[in-house]
Amino acid sequence: MDVDRRKATLFGAAVVIRLLLFTGFPGLPDLLTARVEISTPVTSFKRLQEGLYLYNHNVSPYDGGVYHQAPLLLPLFALLPSSSTYPAFTYLLYILVDLLSANALMQIADSGEAGSSKLYTSPRKEKRWSNFAIAAAFLFNPFTIATCIGRPTSVFTTCAILHAISKAVAGNSFTSMFALSFASYLSMYPILLFPPLALLCYDRKKPMKGHESVYNFVFGNAMAVAGSLYSLLHMSFLITGSWEFLFSTYGVQLLLPDLTPNVGLWWYFFIEMFDSFRNFFLGVFWIHLSSYVAGLTIRLRRQPLFVITILLGIFAIFKPYPSISDTSLFLAVLPLYRHVFPLMRYTFLASSTILYATLLGPAFYYLWIYAGSGNANFFYAITLVWSLGLSVLVADALFAVLRDEWEVERPEMKGKEIRQI
Repeated sequence: MDVDRRKATLFGAAVVIRLLLFTGFPGLPDLLTARVEISTPVTSFKRLQEGLYLYNHNVSPYDGGVYHQAPLLLPLFALLPSSSTYPAFTYLLYILVDLLSANALMQIADSGEAGSSKLYTSPRKEKRWSNFAIAAAFLFNPFTIATCIGRPTSVFTTCAILHAISKAVAGNSFTSMFALSFASYLSMYPILLFPPLALLCYDRKKPMKGHESVYNFVFGNAMAVAGSLYSLLHMSFLITGSWEFLFSTYGVQLLLPDLTPNVGLWWYFFIEMFDSFRNFFLGVFWIHLSSYVAGLTIRLRRQPLFVITILLGIFAIFKPYPSISDTSLFLAVLPLYRHVFPLMRYTFLASSTILYATLLGPAFYYLWIYAGSGNANFFYAITLVWSLGLSVLVADALFAVLRDEWEVERPEMKGKEIRQI
């Protein structure tokens, strides 16, 4: 079977599964759309529909305080027939986005950047999964499928991030920066990926006459991101007729006025927080989220793709409104580092903890909201377990890569146990 037929078979199977779930279980999309694990106030498909209704009736979608998503999504979905009358068009759009994300992931895997970058080559680089296996792990991941069926707008951010990485490993820095700008425009937090992504573009760019310094290259890409973001925001202004969308779209993520429960760590903490301390701890939480970028980028300068991978895992834990879509993105790029999996120490613990929280999360939410036999502590406790499992996985992957680098620097220590003295 040639490559194209294998790819067509893989994508075809993914499409069939999604179509069967959409059509065979008509109530499933609406059920998953209402799940707090899938939809957040800034990605919810239901809120998108409310904003779209106001937009189609020439009313500002940001007046009601319900719609908190990017303005450019409105004309996109306005082109489609009504999802309540002809849902098939919306289904096909989300399926297409999943396939585009998988295709970008295959391009990243084909580049071999994970095992052999410009500045570092792992001695274990031959241990790798094929691009089909990595794409299949993404397309058939239950988190990815549930996200597609639930139709949050986070799938567009996932697609944009993966395309930014795929263009970076291809040496196409301008397209990569535009994709990053679009992802940042949709969700804001991807802008933190700029430092490692710019370095990845620098490492993979085609050699030209004259040597361009990394500082000039990064500055030029920063200007490209700024210009792209300005263009997207100006287009949004032309669509909505005002700058009101800035607070509704980005201010909500910065200031967290909507404390709808989710799988993250912020909502319960700020429900219990006294108003006099709220601004202080908002700053602390945002500083904590962004503080990882500089340290990881500097320490792992030789492997910028892994910096992006680890940051995606950190975002899935610590961003203001996380969902399983963020986890599926992290789990999609982590298999690129198959060669360091033998060095990881707590994979069973991490995977068991994540599975445990996945199964009990809906049950605890039901006990709190519907059965009335529990309180918010029930659901928040299981989200802490979820975050713990992801934290262990992120830390273990970071340890494995650092151990891989250490054994290259000190070959005599290969296979020996590390002890702190």
